[in-house]
Amino acid sequence: MTCPTPKPDAERHDRRGRRRVVALLPAAWLAGIAITSGLVGCAAPARRSTAPPPPLPADQAANVVLTAMAFLDQPYRRGGNGGRVDTTGAAGSANPRQPAADGFDCSGFTRFVYERSLGVVLPRTAAEQAGAATLAAVSAADLQAGDLVFFDTLKKTFSHVGIYVGDGRFIHAPRQGTRVRVEDLRGPAGRYWTERLDGARRPRRGTP
Repeated sequence: MTCPTPKPDAERHDRRGRRRVVALLPAAWLAGIAITSGLVGCAAPARRSTAPPPPLPADQAANVVLTAMAFLDQPYRRGGNGGRVDTTGAAGSANPRQPAADGFDCSGFTRFVYERSLGVVLPRTAAEQAGAATLAAVSAADLQAGDLVFFDTLKKTFSHVGIYVGDGRFIHAPRQGTRVRVEDLRGPAGRYWTERLDGARRPRRGTP
């Protein structure tokens, strides 16, 4: 919307008259006029609330965490997003009931877990997930189980992502040659991650 601009020569006299009237009006009354004026659209827009969305319901958060934890020790695979999942168990696994997958990279893992547990389909890369319209930003102080946590691990914003599982820990697929595992965000053990934490995201109310 473009704020109207009066023509100086045509309205100079009219403005002088209005100034005299305005000078006699109480300040409080003028404040009310400013709010209800037909030109209110030219004022700065009201700030949107920055309050974080409510945490996932307990059953949904638990489903996210349990789904993620079911794939502990699965191998990292660049470009991996779960692929074939054998729910009969991984051969040679310490937990014979653990599902076997074709491997994950970090964003493939979060995408797989969110779709499998919540029915939320995320974009493919960590950066795209951080900017997804279905997710809302959450501060580190407001982390809840099931939130996505993002890190700068390649000197690039939102280059890595995991899932917060509560109690100051998160689960992720770290890098080539490793497996899905849980990491700490607290104390000396978590210093690497807390120094690189970019923020967190949570599904908006009503998603999907």
